[in-house]
Amino acid sequence: MSRPATGGWYLFLRSFSSSIHSQLPHSTLEANDLFNKVRVLSTGGNIKEALSLFYSTPQLNQSQQTYATLFHACARHGNLKQGQYLHQHMISENPKKPQDLFVTNHLINMFAKCGDLDSARQVFDEMDRRNVVSWTALISGYAQQGRSYECFSLFSDMLVNCSPNEFAFASVITSCDYVCGKQVHALALKTGLIASVFVGNALITRYSKSCEDNFVGDGSEACRVFESMEFRNLVSWNSMIAAFQHWKLGGRAIGIFCQMHGGGVEFDGATLVSVLSSLSESYDGDNADMGLKGCFQLHCVSIKRGFMLKIELATAFVKAYSDLGWQVSDCYRLFMETSSRDLVSWTGIITAFADREPESAVFLFRQLYREGLVPDWCTFSIVLKACAGLVTERHALAIYSQVVKAGFEDDRVLANTLIHAYARCGSISFSKQVFDKMRSRDVVSWNSMIKAYALHGQAKEALHLFSEMNVRPDSTTMVALLSACSHAGLVKEGIHIFDSMSMNHGVSPQLDHYACMVDILGRAGKHGETQLAKLAADKLKELEPGNSLGYVQISNIYCSGGSYNEAGLIRKEMNGSRLKGVGYVPETSLALQDIEEEHKQEQLYHHSEKLALVFALMNEGSLRCGGAVIRIVKNIRICVDCHNFMKLASDLLQKEIVVRDSNRFHHFKNRMCSCNDYW
Repeated sequence: MSRPATGGWYLFLRSFSSSIHSQLPHSTLEANDLFNKVRVLSTGGNIKEALSLFYSTPQLNQSQQTYATLFHACARHGNLKQGQYLHQHMISENPKKPQDLFVTNHLINMFAKCGDLDSARQVFDEMDRRNVVSWTALISGYAQQGRSYECFSLFSDMLVNCSPNEFAFASVITSCDYVCGKQVHALALKTGLIASVFVGNALITRYSKSCEDNFVGDGSEACRVFESMEFRNLVSWNSMIAAFQHWKLGGRAIGIFCQMHGGGVEFDGATLVSVLSSLSESYDGDNADMGLKGCFQLHCVSIKRGFMLKIELATAFVKAYSDLGWQVSDCYRLFMETSSRDLVSWTGIITAFADREPESAVFLFRQLYREGLVPDWCTFSIVLKACAGLVTERHALAIYSQVVKAGFEDDRVLANTLIHAYARCGSISFSKQVFDKMRSRDVVSWNSMIKAYALHGQAKEALHLFSEMNVRPDSTTMVALLSACSHAGLVKEGIHIFDSMSMNHGVSPQLDHYACMVDILGRAGKHGETQLAKLAADKLKELEPGNSLGYVQISNIYCSGGSYNEAGLIRKEMNGSRLKGVGYVPETSLALQDIEEEHKQEQLYHHSEKLALVFALMNEGSLRCGGAVIRIVKNIRICVDCHNFMKLASDLLQKEIVVRDSNRFHHFKNRMCSCNDYW
């Protein structure tokens, strides 16, 4: 065969190459193209299409890199089902092929990220060879799922086999408790990984959480870690600002933000949300103007940076402005100026008003429907919580009808909230109906019903319900029981419950339990038990030296026993005599000793509950009409004179009068009160 010309070689090779490609449609070049297509599809979230292409291409089935890519995509998008199918396919296609470490690590990561930690551990245990990635993937999985014991145990085993990296340290620190966290902190110092920003951020989170949840430490450890960090990223600053905000140290949080901003560190929406919360908590009352000024400044910065396009930040501004005194109409207008209002944002603004202005929260809930949105269980829960701040159960009943219509009738969280709402509105019978209809109850369900009985002075019912409780009681259960005993003067029962807390139920007494015991002994007239009450009050002051509750309780006990000098000395122990700031109201009989008797009576006529009763009767147009219940709400305890007045009025008017004071409900009927004159 003659040799082709030089230019002919190119044509010959091109022709030969084409013929080869036509005979081998899945050549190496095409396989690379197919792999890239699988990678693009899986990265974009089109996992089913990527897997379909993978399963239909035999050559790709032998590619370890393709398996790793697909396992990674399943992990990223939380698609456990497809990941399991892919794992079975890999085993069936390569039954005798040894495990590839790279692919197996991706497989462990996929199972761990998707929450199937048992499968992840099984794959891990079957590995012939492991590296630091293998250990870290499983440790991170345990940490993310809150399985702190397994996380710390596996980390300990890792120390024997290989040196942990910064990600393993960060995972175990955020997962373990305070004591174990201190140990890992010491190890990070020893190995030099303390310089890692990931480890530093994890330590800030660990110490902040320990201080917040378990009252371990005073937050100084988190501050020391933050100050010692040579390099800080946005997470570092946000973690520290959020920590101060959670500790109710708004001034410190704002100071850190100013330091951050002054240093030229870029912030994000999460930073602003924490700072806004700190502003609304730190500046109230007479200082509200300063807080509003700060809000305006942050608002301007947010608009300039384009952050106000984020609805969650707009909702945070609404809440801050609301807390600092803005009218509901102004807050609502600001909210309506934002775009992309979804159910989450509506729920957020309803939450902002639920406690302070429940009527506005209900109004906003109605507006949500006009926007064409359908509430979920979270929205219903918030608005039912708002109903607890209203006078009657009318709104709670109306919203519950929507709950049933939406198919959430059997939701336990909503049922628990409804029990509380009905009780706070004065309808203990409705609370009991909801409780009795529940198919399953958790500790919150039992606590809510026990608290409802306590609120209405039905201590015996509360104690009986506790005897039927089929779940482990917690600290809140004990507070509710002690409160019920206090309202009814059940001193022996209260002492028995307090003494049995630790031994029988594993609940250590905390501030609220000691406060209840002081109240039980003091209001029961046990002046001979002053030393015991003082011991409990001293325990209160020891637990929280800056809290005025212990001082107030013991001062009231001394006053009740006529020991005014001792009461005065107790009050002097408080900085600036801050009794009124925590709701303490001096005894009227003591404050008005030198006033003429007729002036005393005139002042008593103007007590708010008497005026409210007259107003209700004037609106009804009759002094003796019977029928509907008159409901009155006040923010301090009812006095003895008004209590006697309401008993007589209920008989005269032949009406039930319900008064909700700061402490409990009083149901007046036929010259009797549900509290049996004990409050």
